[in-house]
Amino acid sequence: MMSLVLRNLRIPSQMLERSDSILVLGSVVEDHEDVVFVAVALLLCLMELSCIRWDQALHGSDSMEVIEKPNSHIQGKTFETIDPRTGEVVARIAEGDKEDVDLAVKAARHAFDEGPWPRLPGPARAKIMMKFADLVDQNVEELAALDTIDAGKLFSMGKALDIPYTASILRYYAGAADKIHGEVLKMSSEFHAYTLREPIGVVGHIIPWNFPSCSFFLKVAPALAAGCTMIVKPAEKTPLSALYYAHLAKLAGIPDGVLNVVTGFGPTAGSAISSHMEIDAVSFTGSTEVGRIVMQAAATSNLKVVSLELGGKSPLIIFDDADVDIATELALIGILCNKGEICAASSRLYVQEGIYDKLVKKLVEKAKSWVVGDPFDPKAQQGPQIDKQQFEKILSYIEHGKREGATLLTGGKPLGEKGYYIEPTIFADVKEDMLIAKDEIFGPVLALAKFKTIDEAIKRSNCTRYGLAAGIVTKDLNVANTVSRSIRAGTIWINCCLVVDNDCPLGGYKMSGFGREFGLEALHKYLQVKSVITPLYNSPWL
Repeated sequence: MMSLVLRNLRIPSQMLERSDSILVLGSVVEDHEDVVFVAVALLLCLMELSCIRWDQALHGSDSMEVIEKPNSHIQGKTFETIDPRTGEVVARIAEGDKEDVDLAVKAARHAFDEGPWPRLPGPARAKIMMKFADLVDQNVEELAALDTIDAGKLFSMGKALDIPYTASILRYYAGAADKIHGEVLKMSSEFHAYTLREPIGVVGHIIPWNFPSCSFFLKVAPALAAGCTMIVKPAEKTPLSALYYAHLAKLAGIPDGVLNVVTGFGPTAGSAISSHMEIDAVSFTGSTEVGRIVMQAAATSNLKVVSLELGGKSPLIIFDDADVDIATELALIGILCNKGEICAASSRLYVQEGIYDKLVKKLVEKAKSWVVGDPFDPKAQQGPQIDKQQFEKILSYIEHGKREGATLLTGGKPLGEKGYYIEPTIFADVKEDMLIAKDEIFGPVLALAKFKTIDEAIKRSNCTRYGLAAGIVTKDLNVANTVSRSIRAGTIWINCCLVVDNDCPLGGYKMSGFGREFGLEALHKYLQVKSVITPLYNSPWL
């Protein structure tokens, strides 16, 4: 029998040919040998995961009850995930709904109330999380390829940056797992008091499609370190890597029921998580519109704790004293990194009048030479937008910009005969009341404007309903200090852009949400503070 071999895993070729298999291997695998291997690995782990009943997590069974058909779930429905390079179907994925979420929550609740994970000492949790991180490192190419064929992300960036960084997130919070402690309090009368930090319970994570891997661990890693159990709903547009991570979690030794991945759509699976009476907290990253729905569902159910990392329309302010070459590079990266599909992208650019003409000329030249192409091509700097819907949304905003009177300096058109590629697009003469200045486009579209004074730059930067991030480019420390304290945003980058770090909190003001990712602030949102008080008798001091 012919078979394909991936490391120590052997998969009969007939499994790849079955019409009811989870993966449909089509033309996508003919172009890149690496994708064949990652698809096979995914097929194996998805089939393994889907062939395990929830009873195993609920009842602690060591045996697997194999079901008749892969990709099984209660309703038996599936949905397609699309390769944005071609618009073709890559896989059919189980479409989970409320009943599937109910089962996952039962498993997570049992694991939290009765299982070992919340009761393990911090060093024991850390050891398992470190092994999880090692497994991520060992599967870098497979995971990077999954995010490329699912999200159109650059394969080279995935291998070099995204996937290694997800492992570092795990290690950071593994290092915090044994440092969770409260405080001894100084009471004003004859009592001794202290606080405990305890895991909040069962957590629901709803993650976005633009950074499938990083977003997965920004939520899962601190929750694991805190001792929580969880249900993760990856974006329906990018479910593949989340399922692979669930497979690696099992290999790492994370107990059954602790980490549960349910694939499906927001109005069904996502809504069930947000409104579930047995989920104690929900963490959501996505659009402001959906964030409001999540918050409403949490409020009308059991008043669960909510954390929201939402949209952005971040300004980048470049002052006359800036180095034009450096400023141009920052402006370009700020909007074109990850094809503009970044919530903190510098999508509004304000340039002081003294260097405006010189900078704009350089910016347009660089944008025209920006390489848009197949994300597996190491020369490509920008891949396709996530799907047809987002592709058409971006093009519609470009048309709005033209109609509203903005000046199109470059770009504005789709590229290629297939796939969802869009030229880097720059508009000048943009006013604050234009849609391209107000709305989060989530694509490679830059709104450019000229300003005269610091006060004008601050006023125009704050003229937005969002407040996720902002950038400042200047050599004047006084200007940097004044502007950074005047802009209402959760992160300010001075002479840099899109810099994130495990120890540096990221989150928004205004309609960009509340709660923080990264840092110990992210860990603390999965912990409850309990005060314990006991009387003191005949103590010589308080």
